[in-house]
Amino acid sequence: MPISSVVNRLRQANHVTVFTGAGVSAESGIPTFRDALTGLWERFNPVKLATAEVYRADPGLCWGW
Repeated sequence: MPISSVVNRLRQANHVTVFTGAGVSAESGIPTFRDALTGLWERFNPVKLATAEVYRADPGLCWGW
């Protein structure tokens, strides 16, 4: 597809989603998963949080994670 077609589609779009790597999210201030000090896996154990029981007990914690 020519770049001009891509540009036209982007200009006409109501919403655009871009998937990037962790480096972009870290620069944007979004927590990464593996960063040693601020990563989501540093503060939360995904094995313990990814269960229906924990969700029922504390849905806010699961959604926040």
